[in-house]
Formats: sequence, C-alpha cells, structure tokens
Amino acid sequence: MFSLLLGVLYTLAPTVWGEVSQRATNGTGTPYSMNVTDCPGYTLGSLQESDVGLTAQLTLAGIACNAFGLDISDLTIEVTYQSQSTLHVKIYDTANQQFTIPESVIERPAAPTTSYTSSSDLIFNYDTTPFAFWITRRSEPDAMPLFDTRTSSLPPTPIPPFNASDTSTAFDGFPLVFEDQYLQVASALPYGTNIYGLGEVIASSGFRRDIGTDGGVGTIQTHWARDVADPIDQNMYGSHPIYVEHRYNATTGKASASGVLLLSSAGSDIFLQTPPNSKVSLIEYRLIGGIMDFYFFSGPSDAEVIAQYGSVIGYPMWQPAWGFGFHLCRWGYHNISDDIENVAQMRAAGIPLEVQWNDIDLYHAYRDFTTDPVSFPGNELRAFIRELVNIPIVDVGIAVTVNSTDIYDPFTRGVEEDVWIKNPDGSLYLGQVWPGYTVYPDWFSENMLSVWTEGLRNWTEMGVEFSGIWLDMNEPSSFCSNSCGTGANYSALAPLSVAGTVVTGYPECYNETIWGPSGNMTINGTSTNSCAASSTTTTVVERRGVGAGGEQGVNLNSPPYAIHNAIGSLNRNTLATNATHFGGYAELDVHNMFGFMEEKTTHLAIQSIIPGKRPFLISRSTFPSAGKWTGHWLGDNFSKWQYLYLNIQGVLQFQIYQIPMVGADTCGFNGNTDEELCNRWMQLSAFVPFYRNHNTYAALPQEPYRWASVANASRIAIAARYTLLPYWYTLFANSSIAGLPPVRALFYEFPDEPELFTVDRQWLVGSDILVTPVLTPGATTVDGIFPGRGSVIWRDWYTHAAVNATSGGNTTLDAPISHINVHIRDNSALLLHQEPGYTIYETREGPYSLLVSLNAAGTAFGTAYVDDGISFPPGPSRSLTFQAAEGTLKIVSKGEYAILQKLETITVLGVQMPSQVSFQGSLADGWTYKEATEELVVSNASVDLNGQFTLAWK
Repeated sequence: MFSLLLGVLYTLAPTVWGEVSQRATNGTGTPYSMNVTDCPGYTLGSLQESDVGLTAQLTLAGIACNAFGLDISDLTIEVTYQSQSTLHVKIYDTANQQFTIPESVIERPAAPTTSYTSSSDLIFNYDTTPFAFWITRRSEPDAMPLFDTRTSSLPPTPIPPFNASDTSTAFDGFPLVFEDQYLQVASALPYGTNIYGLGEVIASSGFRRDIGTDGGVGTIQTHWARDVADPIDQNMYGSHPIYVEHRYNATTGKASASGVLLLSSAGSDIFLQTPPNSKVSLIEYRLIGGIMDFYFFSGPSDAEVIAQYGSVIGYPMWQPAWGFGFHLCRWGYHNISDDIENVAQMRAAGIPLEVQWNDIDLYHAYRDFTTDPVSFPGNELRAFIRELVNIPIVDVGIAVTVNSTDIYDPFTRGVEEDVWIKNPDGSLYLGQVWPGYTVYPDWFSENMLSVWTEGLRNWTEMGVEFSGIWLDMNEPSSFCSNSCGTGANYSALAPLSVAGTVVTGYPECYNETIWGPSGNMTINGTSTNSCAASSTTTTVVERRGVGAGGEQGVNLNSPPYAIHNAIGSLNRNTLATNATHFGGYAELDVHNMFGFMEEKTTHLAIQSIIPGKRPFLISRSTFPSAGKWTGHWLGDNFSKWQYLYLNIQGVLQFQIYQIPMVGADTCGFNGNTDEELCNRWMQLSAFVPFYRNHNTYAALPQEPYRWASVANASRIAIAARYTLLPYWYTLFANSSIAGLPPVRALFYEFPDEPELFTVDRQWLVGSDILVTPVLTPGATTVDGIFPGRGSVIWRDWYTHAAVNATSGGNTTLDAPISHINVHIRDNSALLLHQEPGYTIYETREGPYSLLVSLNAAGTAFGTAYVDDGISFPPGPSRSLTFQAAEGTLKIVSKGEYAILQKLETITVLGVQMPSQVSFQGSLADGWTYKEATEELVVSNASVDLNGQFTLAWK
C-alpha cells in the first residue's frame, strides 16, 4: 500500500546483515564465465520406464562452463503422466541440495494409480545426447510441439542483445544449464503465438503478452516480489510462472490451448522474444536457484487449461456470499465516529454497503493486533462491527519493544516461541515498517500458526470482531534495506507519520489549476473536461545448498546472474536474501512465497477463530496455490483513466492464476479521483469479483455518495450486481469445485476468432454476460465487439433488445454517463435475485427470477448452485438445471439444501407470440408478451425450486 513513501524515508542505522558485496567469483578466485556459449549440456542415461512414466540420470556432457554458478554434474529427471491431460517433468540435482518447494507448503497431486503412458493427451519425447525434450499432442504428432528444448528447433545463436544497453538480453546459446546459482532452459514457440499469464504484471502490451512480433519489443518478465505502486512492465507484488498459449492455425481456422507451469519460487527472468529474421518465437527461463519442476497441460480449451492447473496447485477457496457485496475503505478515517458517519451517508444515499474496511489508522502506534484506545475504543468498535461486516488490515512487520517498560505481547510471545526470521548468526532480523523497527514472521516455524492465531484471537476479544482479514505489505516490504535495526537504538526510531501529507494530481483531462479541487464533471454548467472528445490514454563462493544463509564464504545477496529486478538489488526495500528461516532456508530461495505462506497461515487461523464459517481474505503478494487461501486486490493503483483500463487485464490474469476473487481499488488509490472517472469506475467494478472503493490518505474523498452522478451510477450498477448474485455464486462454486474461471477473455468462449485474441477492454462474466465499459473521459458512446460473427444473438441487459451487431468488428453503443453496457448471450438461462436489497442477506432472503435467452434454434441452458452461503466446509447444497427447447422450459432440482425462496418471475427472450402458456401442464394466467423484444414474462409463478418444473408455450 505505501510504496510511494519509500523514497522519502530518512536514513536509518548502518546495515549489518545483507550488505551487497562485489560480483561473485568461484572458489578458485576465477570469475564465472558469465556466458553460456560453452556450456556442454547433459547426456541422458540409466533410463527406467514404469507404468506412470520414466526416470533417468542426466550427466554433464563436457567440461563445466560455470557460467553464473557452479555446474552440477549429476541430475535426475522424473517424467510422470499425472493424468489424461497433465504431464509432469521434474529435473533436479541427484544429491538433493538445491531448494525444492516442500510438500508441506504446497501439496502436490498424489502419484497416479492409473497408467496414462499410452493414452495421455501429451507425449514426452527426448534426445539422449545432448539431452533435450519436447512435448507433443498425441492427436497431432507431426504438429509443432507445445514445448521444445532442442537447439535445432530454436533460432541460431549467438543473438545480439535486443536491448542494446543491456548485454544480458543477448542469447549466447540455448543449452540446458543447471548450476547451483543459475538454471536455464529455452523452448521454441510458433512465430507470434498468443501467450497469456506469467505475472503478476501490468503489461503495456495488454492481456496478451508481447512476444516480439508485430512491432513489439518482446518481454522480460521478472519474478521477484516487491512493494511498488502499480508499475507498468516491471516486477511487482506476486509471482506466477504459469502461461496459457492460445495457438491458432490459420490454415484450418481452428485454435487450441495448452499451458506450462514452472513450479519454482526462485527469482527469475522469463524472456519472450522473436529474434530478427527468425521463423519461430521463443521462451527462455533463467532462474537463480532451485530446480526445474514443469507441469504441462493439454487443454484443449483455455478454461480447461486453467482448470487443469488448478488440479495441480489447488482450487480456489469457497467464498462467503457476503464477500460479493460492495466494500468501502478509506485510509484517513481517524476515529470510529468517521466510520459511523460514512455508513450513515451511504444509507441515506441509498447505496448498498456490505463491508466497512479499516486501514492502519485503526492501530495504536501502527502496531498489528492493536486498536487506538482514543480513536477506536473497544466497546464502540465492537458495537459498530456487529451492525456491519468489518475487515481490518494486518501488516506484515511486527513491532519490536523499544525498552523494558514497553509491553507488546505479539512480539514477546513470538520471541518466546522462536517464530521470527533470523540473521545468519541467529540474531533477530530487524527491518522497518510503519511502527518503527520490526521483526518478520517465519512461516516455516512450527510454532508460527499458534502464535499468529493467538494474536488474531486476542484482537477479537479487544473488540475487533472481524469477518475477514486484509493482508498487506507481504512481499515482504521494508522501508530500509537489510537488517537495519541490528545494533540500533530502538527507542530512537518513532513510528512514521503521514500528518500533513498533501496529495496532488488528478485524472487525465481534469485541470485542477483551472477548476479547483472538487473533481466535478461540471462547474456552473461548464464541462471540466479539458481533452478533446476523442482523447485516449493509453565475491568468493562455494557451491551452496539449502541452509546456505549461515555458510562461510557464500554470498547470497548478489547472485552472479542479476535478474531484472526493477528496483535494483534484491535486498532493497525487502528482506536480505541471506535472512534465515526455520529449517535453514535462505530468503533467496523462499522470498516469492512469503505472502502466500502468510495467507495460508492466516486462513487456517481464522478457521479456528470463527469455526464453521468461510474465511474471507484479500492479500497483495501471491504465488501459485494462494487462491486456496485468499483473494487479491490489484495493489496501489492510480486515479487515472489509464488504470481504469489496466485493471481489466489484472482481473483476467488472476483467473489464470486460480485466484478469481480479484479487483482493483475502485476510483483509484493514489492521487485524487474526479467525478467522471469515479462514475465510470463504480460501474466497471460492479462486474468484477471483488468490489471495493479505496483511496489514499489525504486524497480527495471518493465515497460514491460524494457526487450525485456517481451515486446514481452506483445504485444502478450495484442493483445489477446483486441481481446477478446467484450467477456469480454459481461461477465461484464451479471454480472451487472444478477450477473453472468465473471471468473470461472473449476468446475463451470463441476460440477460433482471431480478432478477439487481443481484446482486453471487454470481458465475459462466465460464458453469458458481456461487459463493455467506457474507458475514456468525455465519451458518450463506446465501441465493442460482439463475439460469434453473427451466429450469436446478444441482448441488452436492461431493455432485452437484440443488438444489431457488426460481424467480426466493432459496434458503437450509446453510453451516457452512469450507464455501462451489459449484454446477455443467447442459449443461456440465468437464475437471478428479483429484488436486490441493501445487503446481501436481504437480497438472498427475497424471491428469485429466471431470465432465459433463446438462440435462433429456440434452445437455452443454464445451471445454478445454491447453499447457505457461509458454512465451512460447505454443507448441503442444491443444483438446478434449466433447459429450454421446442417451446418447453424444464427445471431439474437435485440436492439436500432446502431453498425457501420461491421463483416468482420467468422471462423468456426470443419467443414468437404464443397463443397459450402452460404451467406444470395446466394453462397459465398472468403472463404477458412484448413483441418488440420477443419477450414472454410469467409473473407470480411461485415455483418451488426444490422440485421439478415445466413451462411450455405454443
């Protein structure tokens, strides 16, 4: 959250641990070659095949090159046909000295009990000398492989740097390199293919990654978690080394998808590039530790790839129904009275509010698990929370006590239970965050869960009776580099203060020097938009192993290969890479997992504190498997139109990563928003999973009641969101059960339409709701593409009118202020809430409606999943199936959960004027027909959704 302040912090005590030394050399004093040209690769031998795959030994094929570390001579490769669609290829050092993610941290699939070696969708192929492998589809043995490490398949080398000022962007060769501090492997890809994922990133190229064709410059995706205000084309909070390739065959006009996961927590660079005059593109992995642990997914659809990935790292957590409500937070409400007044204003404006969040102003002296006794007295806070769902923030740094009279139980209990990260000499590692000098939780410690649970439980007893937790700054962040508190005078460093902060800057096209600080769209009847209507924005070392943090002569703080960490040194504004964890793990190896491990620990703690209810977590730094434990917000964005657009790619990315509960800080976090931007953003965010308005300290207030037009837009958008809640809830149930993405890029549903492969200004909610937001200031229309090339009937959400869409191109839609275009796909049936209420509970207590949109053949299909929305583990449920064909709608209901609310209204779109309507075989009264929209409406139906039902029309 607070990355912009890092650059203005004062100088701290001299660093002791983690200081960067000179470029590493090997044990003889000879510098590493810093070039892979002469690396010999490996030879495969001692092959053993089994019912589930094969195992073999890899032996260094020549003289060690020691490019950026010391070559490891003996490797083992294990190939497992994990399932029909998943192939696992693991290459590791035979001595098991390199770091491998423990099974206790991320549980892997059990060994297969069925043999897939002869039936798997994927086939592992290999050459023995030099060793190389390639992955093909069984159904297309002669097609270009999905992954191919053969040098003959890659462009000829050496290839000069594609960034002339950065020699590391050269490709000197493509051998398999496996060293203690450097691993490298490359694969050929089809020229200009479509790659998605490899985040977390805000990519200037959009959701589709730049692969160096069509005028692009290629991509270097660095994985090293860092605290930074949402940068473009840099490493940021999370690390997700998974990609989906959407491969289109222009000859056949057909596409298929596949996926590749490298399950590694090592710092890394991943290159996507197409060298000049090359007929192929490529991906190259460069890691500074660990092993090569690949999983390959056959798809063949994009949604199936994502689901197959989820089957390996775990499906997303079950969300409580209230989590889909509207959330509100502002850093800078200094007392409980401000919160109470804010909630009253929301209700007076008729804007539903489900959850009030608390930022660090809740704390006493910025210390975790405390409350300010003056601003947030316990009894008043408890009473407030019991009226409204509350989520408080937990920062990762735990304050140290500054002297013998300072009492802070979370710190002292952690010392007693030995749960804080250490320096290599065993002393406490001390960084600095808001409260001053801080220690950091060691999630590997066997006592960490009990200490963390105790801190959270004590907090609830003080009045903070939370329903969920917000985890921030868990990259982890530090306002200094290295163990800056070692040997320092703790009492000399007071908690930081933001008092007197002045926030400047407004969205594009709002000039505060002319119009003042209000941010209004009009002042005295004159538009404040200053842009034209068409405006758019677009050292000596030894071979190391696990536990090297304490070894003599080992420098972990400046690895010989320098990944492209945008802030420079790996130690800057985070933990030093030689900080030591329980079990001897070095921070260098586990850094990218820090946030994920906090999320897992916090989730388990909440389960014990609030038994029987689903935890709700939102966190910043994530890693594969995080979605089992948390959701994610897109970090410290900016109140700019550019970021309104950019948050769409973030939401789409995190569907790939199996963290579907995701959204941006609505109206923007950093800087001041204005009326028009906030109006459009409140609409957009109503159609993404996580919906929270949040801004920074001292910025222009941006609660949706502040401007009449924003309040109006919010009421309309939230009503639509709450109406769609059964649909959202079903999509997330399918995600938790089967890993299917709730939010989808358009080409997921229409894979053979190349014009959709770069579309990231629109998205689909599930398969049936198309969202086309306004993303530029001053606009009253918006262009959007309607997938299907004329074969699909798209109908307006609000009017139900069919769209006269341009086939394969953009259609211009009216988009006055406070209106967001939403369309329903044909062949769909959506269970809805008929009467959206002020809260999710009130909405769920009301009646249901059913919206059926027939296709040209007169058919439609849909499903719904219903349960109590809160129990954990999930209890009884009911599954509903809606199917329409040949003038008949059938509802099939199965399950043990009793739905008390009735289905009151059934709307069927695409019906020719009926002469009669029958209801469970009897002629029905109370139906109407609208010829303009071919709309049959049956009112007051009072259908019991626990049984079977039939509606027919002639």
